[in-house]
Amino acid sequence: MCCGLIWAYTEILNKVLMMTLEGTALKLPTYSFPACRTPRTFRRRYLVSASTAAAPPASLSLGHLTRPDFPILHQEVYGCRLVYMDNAATSQKPITVLKSLQEYYQGYNSNVHRGIHFLSSKATMEYELARKKISEFINASDSREIVFTRNATEAINLVAHSWGLQNIKSDDEILLTVAEHHSAIVPWQLVAQKTGAILKFVELNEDGVPDVEKLKDMLSRKTKLVVVHHVSNVLGSVLPIEDITCCAHDVGAKVLVDACQSVPHMVVDVQNLNADFLVASSHKMCGPTGIGFLYGKSDLLSSMPPFLGGGEMISDVFLDHSTYAEPPSRFEAGTPAIGEAIGLGAAIDYLSGIGMQKIHEYEIELAKYLYDSLCTIPNIRIYGPVPSENNHRAALCSFNVENIHPTDLATLLDQEHGVAIRSGHHCAQPLHRHLGVGSSARASLYFYNTREDVDDFIHALNDTVRFFNSFK
Repeated sequence: MCCGLIWAYTEILNKVLMMTLEGTALKLPTYSFPACRTPRTFRRRYLVSASTAAAPPASLSLGHLTRPDFPILHQEVYGCRLVYMDNAATSQKPITVLKSLQEYYQGYNSNVHRGIHFLSSKATMEYELARKKISEFINASDSREIVFTRNATEAINLVAHSWGLQNIKSDDEILLTVAEHHSAIVPWQLVAQKTGAILKFVELNEDGVPDVEKLKDMLSRKTKLVVVHHVSNVLGSVLPIEDITCCAHDVGAKVLVDACQSVPHMVVDVQNLNADFLVASSHKMCGPTGIGFLYGKSDLLSSMPPFLGGGEMISDVFLDHSTYAEPPSRFEAGTPAIGEAIGLGAAIDYLSGIGMQKIHEYEIELAKYLYDSLCTIPNIRIYGPVPSENNHRAALCSFNVENIHPTDLATLLDQEHGVAIRSGHHCAQPLHRHLGVGSSARASLYFYNTREDVDDFIHALNDTVRFFNSFK
């Protein structure tokens, strides 16, 4: 694929001038700039975006109803209406979450679990209430099964260090898929290097999703852990976690589920999934950055040694040894991210107020609309399964357009159209190598997106593809 085509026309003209002075003629590509490429200053002052000019929808969608709650979405970038479609990387935050952070720092900022004064007591109450909200949100059997971490990456590393190094031995097998996020691969590579364990990877089937039947065939008494995503951040595929945990438990293996792309978008019930461990991140579910959580079954957490040492995670400290607190405190050394935890609790309140099933159903419709719309782009390759009545995709599509580098696409979409998508390997280099590409572009939606957002994106993508093709 060609890379680095995004140069200003003035630079090309400068090259033409230099070559003309040297006696060489250069034929420029013919390209007619449509209205959307009107100079930004003119566009900003005089033109209205296609979605703004369109007639209001007959009935308001969930996206239209919730957009007013997200101040960041109501702005222009480079003179265009912002169309934010990078939600698989991070979500935007509603006003209620922003207010919860402000209220904490303005009204009762204090450390938790350590003071008896009013501010500390209130901060502790709100911090622990956030833990309870998470527990109820994913239907854990007890709030003590929820451990606050910096993010999902730290949560996986906690399991790898505290459970993995204690329970995985030489020649034991850890089973993963080629579609896992780096944060679900690298910690287990480190464990394997230290213990002599063997990593095994399940490849994709003909539908372009991890082959679950092959995964089941690869399970054996040597398998000690299965590490799988619930929803792929590249393929948009959804794995049948209940089936996987059932088969894994039959051979005595534990299961860790990366739920970063599922908890924000659908009903997740850890008791029904029967996962031993599950991780998720706040920032992908309308909460603040800097905090995530680990769910672990009570008996497993109780058997695990500490991950970090320090204050809060102890019972008693002597000069020659220490005893440790019960979970979850055992795994929360030092002053935690108090404001962020409270903000995550506010995000859960917000999502619960809408209803996760309602969000999921809306996103299924939006996902199909995005996929079908992308299929109209010439020479495009979309990765992952084709959506159908029985095979729903997540509301994201990773794709490549023939002979155009995804970063070039993403740059021009941003700078000329105000459309924010992701380009790169999305922290999934092994998967991209398996697909035969180095990188891809990714458009990912959330419940505050609308069909008009998709339409603006497709219009901008068509314009961008035409621009690059004019150089051929």
